[in-house]
Amino acid sequence: MIDEACGAWLRRFLPRPDAGLHLICVPHGGGGAGAFLGWAELLPPAIELLAVQYPGREDRLPDPMPRDMAELVTELTDAVAAVADRPYALFGHSMGATVAYEVAQEARRRGLPGPVHLVASAREAPHDEKGGDVHRGGDEDLYAELMRLGATAPDVLADPDLRAMIFAYVRADYRLIETYRPLPLPPLDCPVTVFLGDRDPDLAPDEAARWRHATRARTRLEIFPGDHFYLVPQRHAVLVSLRRVLAPYGRGAA
Repeated sequence: MIDEACGAWLRRFLPRPDAGLHLICVPHGGGGAGAFLGWAELLPPAIELLAVQYPGREDRLPDPMPRDMAELVTELTDAVAAVADRPYALFGHSMGATVAYEVAQEARRRGLPGPVHLVASAREAPHDEKGGDVHRGGDEDLYAELMRLGATAPDVLADPDLRAMIFAYVRADYRLIETYRPLPLPPLDCPVTVFLGDRDPDLAPDEAARWRHATRARTRLEIFPGDHFYLVPQRHAVLVSLRRVLAPYGRGAA
């Protein structure tokens, strides 16, 4: 059910009206707000988690998907502005890290409050964006890519109708991120922490560390056991790290 206070773009799984900090979590390409189910319960009462819900999936299945990164970021920043009555941090995984970075840049462009911290997970820095052409390939290519990253269980894609639905929004997300070209913008002002799986097939630690060029503030790299989706088996460790990262921004956040 959509929380009217959050609008179409954000999901509040565990309301915490007295929390001093919002943690806005932005999912990977092909993902939705459901990727962060169970996270809120592992955070302290001082932090309220808001999960981003992209159009075209889960409870927004009928909604048209954004044509490009600029359209997505414009609409999502509108949603973030509506809940920026208190400090907020951004956590983005894979494509979501790029989206979170662009939201932070758009907030600054509009003169809105920016994030107090950005956590970028399993994604190269925007100025190192590699592009790609997975979205141009056939269904077999898309299936192979999902299997390579461990993004989707094979049995989920066994049903033809379900497979067609999933492939539609996954392909749209791949098109969005693979055609994204960042503008030459000034670095952010907030600290950036980078999370990475030690067996991520697409990102090495020295590449992840290049997020230091995306901010004037400090950066830090944390490496977890696992592949591109390390945060699924390592959920508890990830949340422990997030609590530590966010502790300075809210009373009792640790």
